[in-house]
Amino acid sequence: MTDYKIGSLVAARGRDWVVQEFTKDFVVARPLGGDAAFTAGLFADEVTDARFPRPSSLPGEVGDHSSAALLRTALQIGFRVSAGPFRSLAQLNFEPRRYQLVPLLMSLGMDLTRLLIADDVGIGKTVESGLIAKELLAQGQVDGFAVLCPPALAQQWQDELRDKFGIEAAQVLPSTVKKLERDLMGTQSLFERYPYTIVSTDFIKREDRRSQFLRAAPDLIIVDEAHTCVPDAADRAGRQRQLRYELLKELAASKQRHLLLVTATPHSGKEQTFRCLIGLLESQFDPETGSFDPAQSEDRARLAKYFVQRRRRDIKTFLKEETHFPDQRQIRDVPFRMHDDYADLTQDVLAYARETVRTRSGATRDRIRWWSALALLRSLASSPMAAAATLETRAAIEGLSEEEIEKLGRAAVLDGTEDDTDEGADAAPAGDSAEALIPVAALAAAEAGRPLSDREKALLADERRRLKRFADRARELAGPERDRKLFEVAKQVRSLSSAGYNPIVFCRYIPTAEYVATHLKSVLGKIEVEYVTGKQPPKEREDRIRVFTQNAEARRVLVATDCLSEGINLQHGFQAVVHYDLPWNPTRLEQREGRVDRFGQRSTYVRAVTLYGEDNGIDGVVLEVLLRKHRAIQKATGVAVPVPDAGESLVQALVQGLLLRGREDRQLTFDVDVEERAKDLDRKWRDAAERESKAVTRYAQRTIHTEEMQQELNAVTEAIGSREEVSAFVRTTLEKLGAALRPALPSRQGPGKAGRKADVSSDSPAQTLLGELPDRRPADFTADLTGLPATLLRELQSSDGRALTEVTFREEPGGRSDESALNRSDRRVLALAQWVLDTSLDGSLAGPRRPARRCGVIRTDAVTATTTLLLVRFRHHVTLPGRGRTPTVAEEARVLAYQGPASEPRWLDQAKVREVLAAVPTANALPEHVEQYSHRAIRALDRVQDALDAQGVEAADELLSAHRRVRKSASAAREGLKVKFQPSADVLGVYVYVPAVTGSSAPTAHGGNE
Repeated sequence: MTDYKIGSLVAARGRDWVVQEFTKDFVVARPLGGDAAFTAGLFADEVTDARFPRPSSLPGEVGDHSSAALLRTALQIGFRVSAGPFRSLAQLNFEPRRYQLVPLLMSLGMDLTRLLIADDVGIGKTVESGLIAKELLAQGQVDGFAVLCPPALAQQWQDELRDKFGIEAAQVLPSTVKKLERDLMGTQSLFERYPYTIVSTDFIKREDRRSQFLRAAPDLIIVDEAHTCVPDAADRAGRQRQLRYELLKELAASKQRHLLLVTATPHSGKEQTFRCLIGLLESQFDPETGSFDPAQSEDRARLAKYFVQRRRRDIKTFLKEETHFPDQRQIRDVPFRMHDDYADLTQDVLAYARETVRTRSGATRDRIRWWSALALLRSLASSPMAAAATLETRAAIEGLSEEEIEKLGRAAVLDGTEDDTDEGADAAPAGDSAEALIPVAALAAAEAGRPLSDREKALLADERRRLKRFADRARELAGPERDRKLFEVAKQVRSLSSAGYNPIVFCRYIPTAEYVATHLKSVLGKIEVEYVTGKQPPKEREDRIRVFTQNAEARRVLVATDCLSEGINLQHGFQAVVHYDLPWNPTRLEQREGRVDRFGQRSTYVRAVTLYGEDNGIDGVVLEVLLRKHRAIQKATGVAVPVPDAGESLVQALVQGLLLRGREDRQLTFDVDVEERAKDLDRKWRDAAERESKAVTRYAQRTIHTEEMQQELNAVTEAIGSREEVSAFVRTTLEKLGAALRPALPSRQGPGKAGRKADVSSDSPAQTLLGELPDRRPADFTADLTGLPATLLRELQSSDGRALTEVTFREEPGGRSDESALNRSDRRVLALAQWVLDTSLDGSLAGPRRPARRCGVIRTDAVTATTTLLLVRFRHHVTLPGRGRTPTVAEEARVLAYQGPASEPRWLDQAKVREVLAAVPTANALPEHVEQYSHRAIRALDRVQDALDAQGVEAADELLSAHRRVRKSASAAREGLKVKFQPSADVLGVYVYVPAVTGSSAPTAHGGNE
């Protein structure tokens, strides 16, 4: 047998393969251009050297003028690994922004990728992480990866990886793990069975799961919301953080593991916590073993190799590419006053809450009463329905530790944004959680450890009747007549809708969201209303929103709880936010507004309306000392930082004044203690913002040389085909196969009345990587598949195996099983490309209905001499620096053309080649002339083969130079970098262009091919 080198190309079973390993009897290989998951073992005696057969000029094998372009695009789409230095870009389903490639360049500069990506909210940290993961996979440095994230973000990660990167990742959550484990074999772990996973950080840190994960964890770990995975000494419920940190420390201990930490808030002013975070990247930064001093410029320079952090101002015109964000966020705070009946109930409930917190027992019981009182007051301030739900349900408290009480209390009452990752945090404070209101008599008996006495039972029954009366009174307040907050939100929504804005109304609790949505549906007429809460699983939420926003022209209102403040990007369907319930944490406010104020928002302005009660006891003070202060600091410094610990202390001081001091006025004012706390908060907050503002300029990575990067991106676009070419290919192929095409109905939100087209820099290329500019997008269309060949229909069927009679192709994924995206990585586009290639190489597969032919003769006035155009495939072995240095195979298609005899060809430059390729027929060629021209051109291939191989060597040299330029721009290692052309060049297509002038109607002895 032949001794095949690793990376050699072989043919077997009707396709080409790349050798991975070989023995005397077997060859282990993966399909050329295919996924590594399809690696197979081949018998040595069935393997031969790979080479394409030459085109044929036999009758029926010569096509029309579109064959060259069609076959060329099919070949480009078939390339799954780019030959250029960005090897993964041929597999992307979208066009990355230039600034999003900076972390990828930083990764190229590392033998082991360890990065903290801390770009601002809405810039695209998920995309930046996915680009690195895709490149590491394409280079063969990793075989899989795991994303650790809060469960609320799992669906977003799964969708982004599938839609943008063509990666199907499994969600490993408490709700999915049993189903996933049913498919395991023997002792196989989840992470051996599924190479790409999205994992709940809190689920996998559990002791019963942790060891299994550590044993089988992949070589790339991505940690989203990484700041929640480092310890915080000031956090009373910090045990969860510590467990996450211990897990990451063990994962990071492997010197073979790539690690990406992703967060928009890496530094909240706590130096020790920040040191723990960056210490995961490199031991020199570890607070226990390293010696990092942020005040020293040398240390900051060391950290800059691992840390990228940019704000919108850093990337808005990066590399002269305009990235459009809304010009301004227009903010308005709208007050309302309670109806007298609502105010009376609030005072009565407040009096009851004071009774509970003033009855002292032990520390644990005090905390229960504290959180229970806060939960009741907060739900009453939210809505009558949330108050009723809380009043009618008491909690089971036995067996709960103080830490668990703290965690549950914070989740139900405060607006924590870091550790409250469990589903159901938007439920009204009730049920089986310690934060619900506990009757005082029941507590007294529980504390004594004995059954209730008859007197205590009577007291308990009386107390329950009291709470029931409160609940009944709350329900009677429902409706805009006595709930003025409900009246006000309808007024504000109408105003926004009239101005052309589609708003999202954010509520704190599920009963409130359902209550608000029901009212808005009854009063808004033709304005569509939908609501989404934590009752629905993440996938159902996403589906509900997608269906809701399909009609681009509809006026709409979405009512949601904070289950949507993270995880689902809403900028394409909405342009405004209404805060129905005032958040007690500025970070939550920013997260809500960040759902629409982010990259991709087409509206010039984003509006935010905040409702607050002037007389409900605390709203006005929270608004003044927290939310407005947050906005002022952000405006002054240009950065948004989390509220320091003093912020929570201030909130607690305010509530203590309400509950413990017996203040009867309906709106708190500053006493001496609160005023001092507010001043302390302001000082700490501004100091943290100033530090963060200065740090941003240090880690914006402006020193990376990106001009070379853009040069290579343009080269990749030309090599692998643009979206415009893909769209034309799909249309032409389907039409040639007899499919009827018609425009597709709209399925996604475009810019509304308040919107505008995205700004485009005058320096932007007319055609960008894998896509067109937003205002020149290809039209969506639906194709009737009736009558297509049965073998092709099987490839185009839906993902559930259902046969289709039509399919809709869109610029972006439509989300339904009968829709596909007009990009080169969509499975149906790939199926069409493979069909064109296979049928052009083997006519027996499709009979006469072949969309493309490998040979053609075109008579045109675009040429003045007979010109032979060749569609050629070059194959290269690429060896990258780093571990192993195993060569991989890259291939590229080039269109070459020459004039004159094949013995002395005059090769045209690429500008002339493009002119020839764009030529259209201007006269008919006689059948006998077609046969003669095509026959002579194919016979002449032997004479130009050496010249083609020489151009393959030149192409390899050009490719090597491109790799070196990009690695130099990223200060990356270049030792061991090699690119070697693998002879011989494959000729896939031969097309002869003949002048359409009198006197050249027939080939001569020197017709340009001999």
